[in-house]
Amino acid sequence: MTEDEQRPEGQEPGPASLPRRRVLVGLGLGAASFGLLRRLPTGRRPDRTGVAAPSTATTATTTSTTAAPRPTVDVPPALDDSLAVADDGHVHDVVLAGGRVIDPGSHFDAVAHVGIDGDTITRISLEPLTGTTTVDTRGLVVAPGFIDVLSYPVNGHGEWFKVADGVTTNLCLHGIDDTMADFLREASRLDPPVNYGGATDQYEHRKKMGVNLDWATEAQIQELAARATADVAAGALGIHEQPEYTLGLAFEELLAHGEVAARYDVPLCLHLRHSRPDPPSLQAEGVDEAIRVARETGCRIHIEHLNSTGGTGRMADAIAQVDAARAEGLSITACVYPYTFWATYAGSARFDDFQDKYGIGHGDLQVANTPDRVTAAEWPSIREHNLLTAAFAMSEEDVTGALAAPWVMIGSDAILTESGNNHPRSTGCFSRLLGVYVRERGVLTLEDALARMTILPARLLEGVSSAMARRGRIQAGALADVTVFDPDTIIDRSSIADTGVASAGVEHVLVGGRFVRRNGINDRSERPGLPILRDAE
Repeated sequence: MTEDEQRPEGQEPGPASLPRRRVLVGLGLGAASFGLLRRLPTGRRPDRTGVAAPSTATTATTTSTTAAPRPTVDVPPALDDSLAVADDGHVHDVVLAGGRVIDPGSHFDAVAHVGIDGDTITRISLEPLTGTTTVDTRGLVVAPGFIDVLSYPVNGHGEWFKVADGVTTNLCLHGIDDTMADFLREASRLDPPVNYGGATDQYEHRKKMGVNLDWATEAQIQELAARATADVAAGALGIHEQPEYTLGLAFEELLAHGEVAARYDVPLCLHLRHSRPDPPSLQAEGVDEAIRVARETGCRIHIEHLNSTGGTGRMADAIAQVDAARAEGLSITACVYPYTFWATYAGSARFDDFQDKYGIGHGDLQVANTPDRVTAAEWPSIREHNLLTAAFAMSEEDVTGALAAPWVMIGSDAILTESGNNHPRSTGCFSRLLGVYVRERGVLTLEDALARMTILPARLLEGVSSAMARRGRIQAGALADVTVFDPDTIIDRSSIADTGVASAGVEHVLVGGRFVRRNGINDRSERPGLPILRDAE
């Protein structure tokens, strides 16, 4: 939950309704292999999660990101041979020369040269290439552009901080906050530097219908499903629901949206119903509810920020629940942000009885963009004015435990607004993962961390969006969305006291072959961002 999700208080959700009969359309996921970044068949539908990535805290054998990569004799396989260039005399539009090129999709990791023509990567070579523009990337990592699967709509301001954080594609799987047509119209008007897309938002439809937080009737549930269907047909990449905040959301409504998601093969993206860590059984019920939807409808489920809903204080158990469901053949993934505090509006139901819910006090709260923790005397006014407030209610194990699962991706759950009243994940999510959890702590290998923000989200959506099938890769034929960073200096610099500080260490960012950031400086004259849509049928 971020600043875009103000929720009035309301009644507690009722018990889930009895399961209805559904035809289970299995989405095969197979057992996750830490050594493979490819589809793993199970005899059912293909795995769209891209599970893979070597690694967990136990597999990261070094914290160094500057050591020479393992010897590599072959370049990555071409994604599209018809777009590859093999002529040694060819002059590319752009050459990224001599960097450590990492393509998590093929496990290529070597010093190499990347040739780009127009909006496409056309060659990766171990020998130097000739380019009209050649950028020296020695000592830097050349990676696929980062894909933020859990952001919010571009706003003319925050996307430039995303660029500084290495993001080239900003996907609002936490909801587009409007109809798909209006979302696309507004994004086009802003002419962003990054690509954009997202999931249809069930709560926004509820507001437009006047249902708000109430229980929906059977007819209203069908109308909500129809509105979601219309947005998916218009290009939405998924369907978003948030049972914890939409207090009148019954299980039947989740099933109705799950059926739409299954019909169009898009993920149903869920902010789970329960976040309080005590008793742990409540969070377990929230995860089980998501699994039931997948089981009864056959839809794919993506759990949003598992570290703050479903896995807080019980991450190993939450991972075990999902692993068991995946072994059953259900398609379930999740994302996390690498911080130990969440933030939402103080007036929301999440802050009702927060001391009992999360075992924290007023001193564990801090209003965004203010220097001090909250006092008991200040809290009533903060709630009344509904200020975005951070709660230091998670542990490092809630982050590192999630990163042990190879199906967990990285999603920021935020975009910076001009007010600056935001969570610092809006500006530093990806740089923090690479700077803190890779370089400083060695929790993940560099390739594994990059996989969670490139190839895994690309594979989550590539089956329904051909635009995603060409992203998240450094391969000939892939779109030239590329992030070049210094592995020794990349780091987040914003904090809850000062949220609007750009990350450090991202040197160059190309979107569609055009530099939106060069030599550590954003180029605001470049606006190559494109809509990322579900393919029309």
